[in-house]
Amino acid sequence: MIDKPKETGVPLPRVYVEEREAPPLTLRQLFWRRFRRHKMALFGIVMLLLLVLYVLGGSLFFSEAYANYNDTKMILRPPSREHPFGTDTVGRDILARTIYGGQISLLIGVAAMLVEVTLGVVIGALAGYYGGLLDSLLMRFTEAMLVIPQLFLLIVMAKYFGGRVPNVVLLGREFSGSVAVIVFIIGVTSWMYLARIVRAEFLSIKEREYVLAARAMGTSNLQIILRHVLPNTIAPIVVAATLSVANAITLEAYISYLGLGVQAPTATWGNILERAANYIETAPWLWIFPGTLIVLTVLSINFVGDGLRDALDPRSLAK
Repeated sequence: MIDKPKETGVPLPRVYVEEREAPPLTLRQLFWRRFRRHKMALFGIVMLLLLVLYVLGGSLFFSEAYANYNDTKMILRPPSREHPFGTDTVGRDILARTIYGGQISLLIGVAAMLVEVTLGVVIGALAGYYGGLLDSLLMRFTEAMLVIPQLFLLIVMAKYFGGRVPNVVLLGREFSGSVAVIVFIIGVTSWMYLARIVRAEFLSIKEREYVLAARAMGTSNLQIILRHVLPNTIAPIVVAATLSVANAITLEAYISYLGLGVQAPTATWGNILERAANYIETAPWLWIFPGTLIVLTVLSINFVGDGLRDALDPRSLAK
């Protein structure tokens, strides 16, 4: 059913009519109302919760020592009751490896996102708010970084920094120093698009009346940025941050597949795939399970990002 306003005669979608005639909603209620209409975003949320439960809850049943245990009598065994995901080239249980590898892959995704968001927001905010020479310098540097292919930067930096950071023992677990290297590399090669988004938002918002009024009252630039401008750019930042987690997981899988990613003894979904390169046809279980987990994680995060984009955009109408 479509309502037609008398003043224009233009039909309005049912969703718009419902939102117009409904009682006033809080921002949180409006966000949830729009987000829940995005069915694939809800599917992404459920799938992400299941994946997190898998990688965290699985560690209650399998120890890291078991995941790293080499049983030469069980080399390249197909999936069975004892080893549901099969075993790898040195007899390690792939189910346990994907559990602990998933923890590191998700950690890399979130940590690299934090590095990317920090750099992108700071550079974009400074360029957009102050403008002038600083804007020109920062944007020329950003454009120069964009010209260089990201994968090329990743490979060069991973090759240069790889092996230079010692292993770290944290909470009783030994992490390869390459984890920090990969997080740093992905973060410092992924911030450029976010910086341009934040700069565009700052250029628009800094000219609005409430910002001009705050400046006329003598409010410092730092307070204006943190209290008046930055909070109004949160929506695109949240969306970009969500999608950057999926991008970081994918990039880690790329460089790990090339042998330049996270090194032993730490497992990730990416370096599990790297060891399956020579057994694609003879032992498909080596790549099917970690590959499926990567695909499900990336798709779920992208679905959630799309839902957030629709829910946080005040100009969008949910369908």
